[in-house]
Amino acid sequence: MMLPGERALREERHALVATVRSLTDEEFASAPTLCAGWAPRDILAHVMGVDRHFGEYLRAGGWISTANEVIVGKSRALSREELMGQADTWLRAPAPWTRAMALQLLGDNAIHHQDILRPLGRTRVVPDAAANAILREGLMLGAPKLLRYRVEPTDGGRAVGRGRCVRGTREALGMWLSGRDGLESELQFDQEVAA
Repeated sequence: MMLPGERALREERHALVATVRSLTDEEFASAPTLCAGWAPRDILAHVMGVDRHFGEYLRAGGWISTANEVIVGKSRALSREELMGQADTWLRAPAPWTRAMALQLLGDNAIHHQDILRPLGRTRVVPDAAANAILREGLMLGAPKLLRYRVEPTDGGRAVGRGRCVRGTREALGMWLSGRDGLESELQFDQEVAA
């Protein structure tokens, strides 16, 4: 039985792994991404970390970035073949806790997929469920921006926030809200209203 969001999460994971698998060895190991200091292989290790290294998050005592760095650091000792072998297992057998958190994890996986694609100049049609999840994740991570900006998705969804209006796709708005640089050219900012 599929849990809420699980099918979409599995599809996004398969798409992300297919993207990573399509990279040259050089791109896999050192292509720039929208995650400063992380190559595509590091992003793959990170998204697999919730399944494979959940204990690191518990040991980090709530410091998610600390756990992420430990997980990514450990993965750098693995060859491409070893890491991709772990990815194959990750795809086949998601951990029970990630199945239960599928709706929350879909946004993280979909954003990180775009983190790899965008700097390489690659595009894809973002599935509707993933676009919604990217915006949800962005709204959560970028909540303080919603005090200054009203975001209005141009491809479905409701406007949220107050202040200066920003329009764009759910994907672009979610990426921008989550702190990714270089998205401004894809967004339309209304003129600031004088106080």
